[in-house]
Amino acid sequence: MSDPSREAPGAVNPSGTRPSSKEPGGVRLGTGTGRAVLLTAVLGSGMAMLDSTVVNVALPHIGADLNADLAVLQWTVNAYMLTLAGLILLGGALGDRFGRRRVFVVGVVWFALASLLCGMAPDAGVLIAARALQGIGGALLTPGSLALIQAVFHPDDRAGAVGAWSGLGGVASAVGPFVGGWLVDGPGWRWVFLINLPLAAVCVPVALRHVPETRDPRAHGRFDVLGATLGALALGAVTYALIAAPGKGASPWVIGPAVGGVLLGVAFWQVEKRRAEPMLPPVIFANRMFTSVNAVTVCVYAAFSGFFFLSVLQLQIVVGWSALEAGTALLPTTVLMLLLSARSGRVAQGIGPRIPLTVGPLLCAAGMLLMTRVGAGAVYWRDVLPALVVLGMGMVALVAPLTSTVLASVDVGRAGLASGINNAAARAAGLIAVAALPLLAGMGPETYRDPGAFTGAFHRSMLLCAGALVVGALLGWSTVRSPGGRCRPETAYHCGVSAPPLDPGDAE
Repeated sequence: MSDPSREAPGAVNPSGTRPSSKEPGGVRLGTGTGRAVLLTAVLGSGMAMLDSTVVNVALPHIGADLNADLAVLQWTVNAYMLTLAGLILLGGALGDRFGRRRVFVVGVVWFALASLLCGMAPDAGVLIAARALQGIGGALLTPGSLALIQAVFHPDDRAGAVGAWSGLGGVASAVGPFVGGWLVDGPGWRWVFLINLPLAAVCVPVALRHVPETRDPRAHGRFDVLGATLGALALGAVTYALIAAPGKGASPWVIGPAVGGVLLGVAFWQVEKRRAEPMLPPVIFANRMFTSVNAVTVCVYAAFSGFFFLSVLQLQIVVGWSALEAGTALLPTTVLMLLLSARSGRVAQGIGPRIPLTVGPLLCAAGMLLMTRVGAGAVYWRDVLPALVVLGMGMVALVAPLTSTVLASVDVGRAGLASGINNAAARAAGLIAVAALPLLAGMGPETYRDPGAFTGAFHRSMLLCAGALVVGALLGWSTVRSPGGRCRPETAYHCGVSAPPLDPGDAE
């Protein structure tokens, strides 16, 4: 039996009738129901997109208010990324099985309640725990946002709905640092989290009232809960060891989790090899193109995550800018991606992915090298803006071809899985980078309180990020060739700085 969301225009649904304007696969974009579905998807995904950009801007104020060291700031970012990266594939599978609207709504409510706990956190421990809970909500709602659109809209309107969703989501991502800075300097850093509550209060009732429920009738078998748990524990143990190392050195408290994380990673891989329906099928990595593009993904998104984590600290702690000024300073990268990513995707279709996946990382590396000029007394137009423009142009050249090549490297039926793996790989790379960069750059737990010491460590970090991007460029040049399959992702606008956009696969 075919999924009603995948029927061709005019086809009958399983009940023997043509889909109505309010049934899955029959909703038209210009109707009230269509606008409500689009609003639901944009609000849900917008919560997660905002969170990926606004929290970084608040980090210096969180540290000052909670008297926290650098490790707490790292965990404030990484606790969220850990659960999101570890569970995002499972979240998509839950939606396919139990209903995309149901799981999406649960994710939005969960995310909002965790955001409330973040905003009320009395100390660093509660904040970190709440951020981990927030990541679980993100793993439930993020895969379902675009999947709702794909399953609910009439085939003739899907492209327009996806375009509107990706464009509006790109705007949310672009304005995130500005909004975060305004909130931090105004009502305070807690409102960076509390802003999610009114968004959820609008999103949930609209979803329950207007969005039809959809499922994938082909989804069956057991969920790979063991695999998801082992993967998250492996990432968590390694992350803990990397963050603890600057303060504890080569102590049992560092070596033990590091070794444990490696062993858990091996156990995860063995479990995935033996399961009938694994969360992460190892066989997919037998595809050389898919593996190569994911290796490029790991390199570039590790660098991006390290850059955005440390840059807002440098601009506020060393340069002395307010949170609003620091957040606004970062706008050029996402604005350039919003304006030019669709065009970049079309260019890559014509020339193939090899050149964009080589030139893009090199441009990004050049942008990060330019950031080594930023220190005390930096002038935005002279020192910061050129670096961000070069970085933004590199991201424009890179991200859309990266996504399309991942999708084209596998069979159409596995496009959604391939996109999910690529997204999870990027988030895991960012998680490790935020944990490892301070250690590699020689940052101690209190370094961020000393502008002079932090500047030196920041410059070394930018060199390390540029090196990771050069490795990504070399991988792109030496291993990536034009795949023969589908080369155009569903999302036309690629503005996510923390991970490539998710794509649920073909809807037909």
